[in-house]
Order: sequence, then structure tokens, then C-alpha cells
Amino acid sequence: MVLSVCVGSSCHLKGSYDVIEAFKALIEKYDASSKIELRACFCLNRCSHGVSVKAGDAYILDVSPQNAEEKFVKEILPLAGV
Repeated sequence: MVLSVCVGSSCHLKGSYDVIEAFKALIEKYDASSKIELRACFCLNRCSHGVSVKAGDAYILDVSPQNAEEKFVKEILPLAGV
């Protein structure tokens, strides 16, 4: 599954770089590198919803460095089949 983190202007200002770094560590921690391909992308058109992430076809909104692990475990890992 492709996990895309928006790095457009709004998401960048809200910490998307830190979310990417958190997801890198979480993919390693949960041994999910064979199931999840992390990418940066420009504008997912969800600018008013914090850092936006697309996991496969699903949108995960309001992601922050502080809640990245919770979102990863509850929403992303199940979508990736981990």
C-alpha cells in the first residue's frame, strides 16, 4: 500500500515533515516496510484538516507528530493488512 503524506504549503506549515519522519520510524518499529511504501505528495485538497495523509484510497486527516503513532496503529496498519 502507498502511504502519501501531503507536503503542500498548508500541510508543510502544520508539520508534515515531522509526520513523515514519524511514519518512517513507525514503519520500521512495526516491521511494515514490505507492506507500506511511504511517499510525499503535493496537495491532497484537504487543507483545512491539518496534515493530510492518503493510505491507499482512504484519507486520514488531522495527523500531527503527536498523534502519528495512534493514527498509524488504528487506521493505517489495518488498511495495509499488517
